[in-house]
Amino acid sequence: MDVPTNPVITPGGTFSNSLVENEMRHRLDVSGKIFRFLTGSACLIIVGMVALIIGHIFIHGKGNLSWRFLTAAPEEGMTAGGIFPAIYGTVLLVMLMTVAVVPVGVMVAIYLHEYSSHTSLLYKATRLAVSNLAGVPSIVFGLFGLGFFVRFVGGNIDRLFYGGNLVFGQPAILWAALTLAVLTLPVVILTTEDTLRAIPNELREASMALGATKFQTIRHVVLPQAVTGILTGGILAVSRGAGEVAPILFTGAAYFLPELPTKLTSQFMELGYHVLVLSTQSPDVEATKPILYSTVFVLLALTFLLNFVAIMIRSQMRARLRSRA
Repeated sequence: MDVPTNPVITPGGTFSNSLVENEMRHRLDVSGKIFRFLTGSACLIIVGMVALIIGHIFIHGKGNLSWRFLTAAPEEGMTAGGIFPAIYGTVLLVMLMTVAVVPVGVMVAIYLHEYSSHTSLLYKATRLAVSNLAGVPSIVFGLFGLGFFVRFVGGNIDRLFYGGNLVFGQPAILWAALTLAVLTLPVVILTTEDTLRAIPNELREASMALGATKFQTIRHVVLPQAVTGILTGGILAVSRGAGEVAPILFTGAAYFLPELPTKLTSQFMELGYHVLVLSTQSPDVEATKPILYSTVFVLLALTFLLNFVAIMIRSQMRARLRSRA
């Protein structure tokens, strides 16, 4: 057993060894630096991977990036022309999906956090359903959309209102948007619920102590505080839905359709599905490879743009809340 050298008597009457303390402090400092280096390296790897992917796609696709490419329709078996119908269809699809998923997701989150008892059967069943939805493969949502929305809902609408004529009972942008809404529903629910959980209960108690009802408290106190979190859920839903292909394979996406969708029952072209078609079904792979890279770059840019718009709206809402406070 080593006998400590240079013992120092502290005011409390205990012995400490300054050399040992300095050595331990040095070891902790080295360990902290190593851990900081490892965590920083992990962040750099993530940033580097994203930069490498985007740079590779841009280098191979920049030759076709032009105004005509962005505004023209596909030509010559999709080996020439542009991708405007796919851009239009993607934006319209994401907008319809957002309009469908955000209100439902917010209402479910409000019920789970503000109204339900954690011991109730409905709460447990809803929580289980949300967890299961988050883990279901996307291709399953596509089959569900085909069977439920297209065949069951659309088919019954045709039988009731159109005499059995095929109007809603076929793949359409409406059913594709609703299928994506079901896919992204857990994202909105969980994000909104986390936001509601972060709002102090004192605000609710103060509102109800002043005579407000539960509904008035949620409407005038809770929701204004949670609006930025709700927008965050919408941003995550847009990011998830804009790049999904499997859910729309059977519910509305078209292989080649230069015309723009004009009705909710119209089929449409979509950038993700267009990329799949170009990479697997093209009669001339080498001729479509530059177009493929350009389309992928436009899809990434469009996703970033949609996210940027949503983030700017969220920032404006936060600024308004701070000014009111």
